[in-house]
Amino acid sequence: MAINTSGGALVYICATATKASTVSALSALTYVLIGKVENLGEIGPQHADVPFTPLGGDPVQHLKGPLDNGAMTLICAKDPLDAGQIAMITAAGTKFEYALKIVEEDAADANDTDSTTYVRGPVMGGRKTIGGAADITKRTFMVGLNFYQEVASTAVS
Repeated sequence: MAINTSGGALVYICATATKASTVSALSALTYVLIGKVENLGEIGPQHADVPFTPLGGDPVQHLKGPLDNGAMTLICAKDPLDAGQIAMITAAGTKFEYALKIVEEDAADANDTDSTTYVRGPVMGGRKTIGGAADITKRTFMVGLNFYQEVASTAVS
């Protein structure tokens, strides 16, 4: 099957700041699993829209501007004992960049690999959402993405 749910996806952080900028360097790092991740939202690069409005009444023109890797919003059920969440909170207290690895459970069969996405950037914060009496207490981490690279699932056979 070519489509999948997000269930089974895992997110990891390298607890050491890094400037690694290749997939081979990022894949060689040691990562810690971030537990109880609920949602990663929308991630990936997108070019900026650069509009131009001519004075002569012509329609607005849109040009493709600079590439922006964006930011990743990682929402977790708050677990004060989870090593990955602790590493994220620690990273949020610095100005340095950290690598994260997202492994999707999307291999076509047992002979194939799962897709993996490597990102790197500063962890901007780890806000807490307490909510109401029937809500799960959560942490929302924001990571600025200065590096973004997807490694697609491959057939090993």
